[in-house]
Amino acid sequence: MFSSIYHTIVFNPLYNGLILLFDTFPWMDAGVVVIIFTIIIRLILFPLSKKAIVTQVRMKEIEPELNTLRKTVTDKQQQALKVMELYRTKGVNPFSSFFLLFLQLPIIYALYSIFIGSGLPVVNTELLYSFVSVPTIDMHFLGLIDISQKSYLFAFLAAAAQFFQLHFSLAASNTGSAKSDNPSIDMAQNMMKNMKYVFPVIVFFISYKISAAVAIYWTISSLFTLGQELVVRRHLKKHQPL
Repeated sequence: MFSSIYHTIVFNPLYNGLILLFDTFPWMDAGVVVIIFTIIIRLILFPLSKKAIVTQVRMKEIEPELNTLRKTVTDKQQQALKVMELYRTKGVNPFSSFFLLFLQLPIIYALYSIFIGSGLPVVNTELLYSFVSVPTIDMHFLGLIDISQKSYLFAFLAAAAQFFQLHFSLAASNTGSAKSDNPSIDMAQNMMKNMKYVFPVIVFFISYKISAAVAIYWTISSLFTLGQELVVRRHLKKHQPL
């Protein structure tokens, strides 16, 4: 039942949206269509992503107060109550980022399923809506590279884009190099720093192993995420509402 709901609400609409782009713009190759499709999806998800970024910024702003509270209140139960009270006073919901990520997971999973298992240029006609025609798909990006195949170049671009996106995101949310009194917090911070180097390597191997189409999607998605963080943080710094 869950699988049926997922395909009806998430996967099938996204798959038909991708094929509809091919059908609407038959002169565009698959690489250009994937770029446009990725941007459209990221724009749809932008309100959710923006809220997550705003939460990160607000959390950084109250970090000094949190550190002071953790040092002055030693009782763990009392400390937890004080922390939650601070969150409530400042209007910050630390769990909103996880909730927003959870909402995006079905869409993100569907996108990867589409690019990984789409079988392009072959179109699964059983999934198409009645108003979506079967297009002719040119898989040669700019007439040069067959993106249905593996590509070291696009895999490297995907990894590089992911690295720069994580580098900026982690740097912008960094609360300082000083160690805390909580070993678990220090361990979490070290894991986040290591992720900046480890995750791009994972992205490289996944992108190369599947196809250049996946690498293009990952590259554009990372660059868009980086761009939206720059825009949102700049507006927040100037205290201008978005």
